[in-house]
Amino acid sequence: MAEPAQRIEQQLLTDAAAKPTPLILLVDDDEITRMGMAGRLKRLGYRVIEAGDGTAGLAAIRVQRPDLVILDWMMPGMDGPSVCEAIRTDPELKSSQVVLMTAHDRPEQIAEGLSRGADDFLSKAASRQEVLARVQASLRSSALVREIERTRDDLDRSHRLLSAKQHELESELQSAADFVRAQLPLPGIPAPGLTMQWAYQPSLALGGDLFHVCPWGSDALGLYILDASGHGVAAALRAVALMSFLREDNLEKTVGSFDPGAIISEANRRFPLTKDGEYFTLWVGRIDLSSHTLSYATAGHSGAFLHADRNESHWLSMPSLPLGFDPDSIFASTAIAVHPRDRLYLLSDGIYEAPSPAGELWGRPRLQATLDAHHSYSLGQSIAETMAAARQWLGGDVFPDDVALLGLEVLDGSTFGKARS
Repeated sequence: MAEPAQRIEQQLLTDAAAKPTPLILLVDDDEITRMGMAGRLKRLGYRVIEAGDGTAGLAAIRVQRPDLVILDWMMPGMDGPSVCEAIRTDPELKSSQVVLMTAHDRPEQIAEGLSRGADDFLSKAASRQEVLARVQASLRSSALVREIERTRDDLDRSHRLLSAKQHELESELQSAADFVRAQLPLPGIPAPGLTMQWAYQPSLALGGDLFHVCPWGSDALGLYILDASGHGVAAALRAVALMSFLREDNLEKTVGSFDPGAIISEANRRFPLTKDGEYFTLWVGRIDLSSHTLSYATAGHSGAFLHADRNESHWLSMPSLPLGFDPDSIFASTAIAVHPRDRLYLLSDGIYEAPSPAGELWGRPRLQATLDAHHSYSLGQSIAETMAAARQWLGGDVFPDDVALLGLEVLDGSTFGKARS
């Protein structure tokens, strides 16, 4: 039966053979000692390189990056502890595994060597089995450190890749957001006798609450606000698809008129519920520029508010289902007269459903009171002050839902004319 020491050595040989061959650097000015240790390590299957002094050993570490460095303490010039200090102060080398060898293993000497950067100590008087066991233990530590470094490097590379992908995604989202925003109307004079201003703040880069004011025929102005359920890219793409349906040229072909009820009835057939249950709410209006009449219809959208110059204000909505819930539904139009200094506001529910820090919603009555209080302001100032009041109630600048607020005012003493194309 093999002696215990022989079995240990045999096991070390077996373990070493099962793994990639480590590289060990021996640094010792005593050539006999160095050759004896090198031969022993080579018989275990390790690759060994040698250096005769501390300066040469430090150079070899930088070039060869060994898995383990075994340093003699006493050497001319740069001794072992000095090499340890040089290793620990070099960012490229500081994770190297270093064992100090000495003929004197006094406690104070061990403490000094460890404090100056050694990972372990090895007495030159140690038995062959102890030498081999300490080498094996140090190599396991070295392998663990190298694995940690590889993991760190992999994480760094993954982080850089994710950062690049994130930047690319943000750039693409911003391009998409710019495209969606470009679909919104230009503030100013949409038709003689009318002025328009708006504020828009999606909860994400892309919003699903969109609106428009545009010519519908030679003597009418079409206006609408839509809300796609959900948020983000999918909601925005669906909203742009509905905007395309509401273009003047498309309505002439598909609906045959610019009657709001007929438009919503056709949209109801063309935009059913998605398989995930997503849907639209929609408010559509048409201002007849010759008769000063506003006709409107709604599919589940209650975001239209009229403030008349006679200090009367009311919501332009009626009970109705959103688009797609009942494909056979027929939507009817309602008509009212508009007068100079009347203001029509189209708005998303994100503004009056803004929660306070305590969770209470701002609500339509507070929104209505705010718009009424600002009727003497310019249209642009009224919208800005209303948005500021909503943010004050929210206690911040980031709304949990898309916020849109569009104002259209009949100018005092003006007559309507042809809509701006």
